[in-house]
Amino acid sequence: MTAPAASKTLFEKIIDREIPGDIVFEDDHCVAFRDINPGAPVHILLVPRKPIARLCDATADDQALLGHMMLVASQIAEQEGYGDAYRLVVNNGAAAGQSVFHLHLHIIAGRPLKWPPG
Repeated sequence: MTAPAASKTLFEKIIDREIPGDIVFEDDHCVAFRDINPGAPVHILLVPRKPIARLCDATADDQALLGHMMLVASQIAEQEGYGDAYRLVVNNGAAAGQSVFHLHLHIIAGRPLKWPPG
């Protein structure tokens, strides 16, 4: 007997166009869309098409994908007009604030960002 398939995450449903999302970028490896609860004037989520639950679940096989996502995040920040002033955030696990367990980068810009965050 095989285990039932895991249900899709919210992000997988957006990627598969099962639910709407304000998509600002997509390629063969990832999709980016505006956060529905933005923490800044620009708050975009960059999500790999490959479902990886948390950053700590990525493997050496994911190295190229993770690097690609960093470069795409920079392209998106530039496209949004904030190419030299943006923050990337990855929440890893519930205790770090991750609420959707599909790895994603938060691209945040458009207001002064203080340090330390959180």
